[in-house]
Amino acid sequence: MEQLSLDDWIAREATPFSVDSPRTFNAAVDKVIASLGDSVELLGFGEALHGGKDILILRNRLFQRLVETHGYSAIAIESSFPRARVVNEYVAGRGPASYEAVQDTGFSHSFGRLDANRELVEWMRRYNADPSHRVKLQFYGFDSPTEMTGSDSPGQVLHFVLDYLASLDGASGQEHRERIDRLLGQDSDWENPAAMTDPTKSIGLSPAATALRIETEELISELRVRRPELVAKSDESRYLEAAQYASVARQLLNYHAALAGKSSERLVELLGIRDALMADNLAYMVSHERGRGKVLAFAHNNHLQRGKSQWQLGTDVYTWWPAGSHLNEILGYAVIGSAVGVSDANGIGQPEAGTLEARLTAVPGPARFIPTHKGQGLPTSEIAALPTRSGSVKNPTYFALTPQSFTDFDWLAVLDSTA
Repeated sequence: MEQLSLDDWIAREATPFSVDSPRTFNAAVDKVIASLGDSVELLGFGEALHGGKDILILRNRLFQRLVETHGYSAIAIESSFPRARVVNEYVAGRGPASYEAVQDTGFSHSFGRLDANRELVEWMRRYNADPSHRVKLQFYGFDSPTEMTGSDSPGQVLHFVLDYLASLDGASGQEHRERIDRLLGQDSDWENPAAMTDPTKSIGLSPAATALRIETEELISELRVRRPELVAKSDESRYLEAAQYASVARQLLNYHAALAGKSSERLVELLGIRDALMADNLAYMVSHERGRGKVLAFAHNNHLQRGKSQWQLGTDVYTWWPAGSHLNEILGYAVIGSAVGVSDANGIGQPEAGTLEARLTAVPGPARFIPTHKGQGLPTSEIAALPTRSGSVKNPTYFALTPQSFTDFDWLAVLDSTA
């Protein structure tokens, strides 16, 4: 490939589209998907910030096109893995009768309150209700059951596994339940928000928590040893779901142990555990959908990118391996990162001259897809010298593009603005 200047590459490679124009949007999506090839089982679509309305609308339209034309059967979003199960029941036409019944219990991070998430879920429910659609859509959450202000008790995920085992072997299920419930204690002790900043407030390394980690390993071991029998008595899908819940319980207990740790790397360890669990959950979802369709994963750019993630908090800089770096090693994985020019609602002004966002939004829009070619054939020195635009004065989840973005993502989706 001949080496182009950065502006030449942008002018030549950008594919403009509008989500309000089905013709241009569908053609642009089809071009992106064709370039990625047939080996992709999991497509990541990253958001540059949480809550950007137009990015969420773009995600919805993208998923609809992927379902209708490209064989996708599921979407997984950055929301609690166990909570999302009730949303999937709603999408399937079972369980709750209204979206209001799931908008809080079915999402973490208050994401159920976002209008675009309601639109997504209602569209999936209508799609599944159509008998002409043989493959029914699945909704997943792939985040760990944690928040920035606290972490869930392991009780919910452990009880899911115990209920599964008890449904097949009452005696063994009851034996495990008695031992585990003695150690669990109160959910409020696990979910103390003060533990996020003060490790002495966490019970994650208490004698009971340490014993609970051993009991969880015993439970996982029994599931594995008895797999043929348990699958025969239930089915493979139910068994694998219970096994994944057990794995989530194990990692959640590890997370609580790290919360109680005194290491100077405590926050990096927590960030790494969370993203590793995200990757494990997505690998499970891809496996579950195999034979039905492909999966779209939606989360912050920082979780889905291939290279190390970096977060500056005050004068401290934290670096860890995100979910995308793990997924890139174990699956047919591709990822689209997103960027925005302006967002008045989120305190993001015009990008400074010479920044990547300024150059990308200078070509026709109002949105455009641009392939990165993973940086190959592009001017290395020009990319390395790119200044990073200023951030947001209102939304701390906004992260600008950097020179690393060329290798972090296969394509960039760049919007002039978002509400």
